[in-house]
Amino acid sequence: MKELNSVKNIGENKIVILRIDADLPINNGQILDNSRLLKSISTIKLLLARKNKIVIVGHLGRPLFAKASEGKPDLSLKSVYLELMEILEAECGGDCVRNVFVDDIKDGEKIEKAISENEIIFGENLRFYKEEEIGESSLFSELRKYCSIFVNDAFAVAHRKVASVLLHKEMETYYGLSFMEEVEKINEILEKKEKPMVIILGGAKEDKLKNIDKLAEMADWILVGGKLPKSDLRSQISDVSGKIIWAGLREDGLDLSDEDIKKFEEKISEAKTIIWAGAMGFYEKENCRKGTEEIAKAVAESDGYKIIAGGDTAASISKLGLKNKIDFICSGGGVMLEFLTKVILPAWS
Repeated sequence: MKELNSVKNIGENKIVILRIDADLPINNGQILDNSRLLKSISTIKLLLARKNKIVIVGHLGRPLFAKASEGKPDLSLKSVYLELMEILEAECGGDCVRNVFVDDIKDGEKIEKAISENEIIFGENLRFYKEEEIGESSLFSELRKYCSIFVNDAFAVAHRKVASVLLHKEMETYYGLSFMEEVEKINEILEKKEKPMVIILGGAKEDKLKNIDKLAEMADWILVGGKLPKSDLRSQISDVSGKIIWAGLREDGLDLSDEDIKKFEEKISEAKTIIWAGAMGFYEKENCRKGTEEIAKAVAESDGYKIIAGGDTAASISKLGLKNKIDFICSGGGVMLEFLTKVILPAWS
């Protein structure tokens, strides 16, 4: 992996595009956990302290390119913007910087006015734009008229070939403090690999399974829950090592069964290294949280080194007041797993 240029090396009085992880778990308009947003606060404060203006971009959910005004208001980043400004105002003792939310980063007039009048400009959900998903840099044409530097502080999407991640190919690029820390922590796991190692996979995104054979080479046990045991990809996975334990799930398939919980807890209790990515059930539904929360307790009680990743995973740990028992919380499960299997990530390749 090439050496990454830290945001600490940026000078003063620049206009910066800052890619953050804004994909917070939100239910009925309420932010369930703001941990991912908090990870970028130190980078934002560093940039502001050096008198830089910041254009913040990120995504939320999977809106399929529909604008908020076209029936997707719940996927607007306006609520994340407001949450960020509340955090900054609390830390700075009041309205510390002029700020504005811009609902269209392709609108040249809005961008020019926003940048001329504010220190923080927060753009609308990048996934409202088709160009983001197909990696088309023209999405940022208006911003690049004013911005000379790109800072990536969104490690959670470092494995995605989207326009906002690939900006490093076209702009002077630095990596945020959170991004650098996540790379460092995962590298520590690769170097130490204390055994026994247990990897817990969950959530709904099937891409967690694509490198499961490589994960099995480094782990002693892989525990699979969430929606993954029902995945069509399961039939394509040949567990020649006998290390993969698939959850049977309860009858409705929306959470672990009591038998699954007991079986998973047994392996977790023996582990010296635990890597957990993805909720064990349909965490958005209150009656489907038992599996996730019981596994969270088992992980927290372990004496091993514990790293977890993913929005719902982190939310469960936060809800149970167990954050201080986790060694590191990574912002993205998919990217963490790809990094562990030594995949070269688009964010720097």
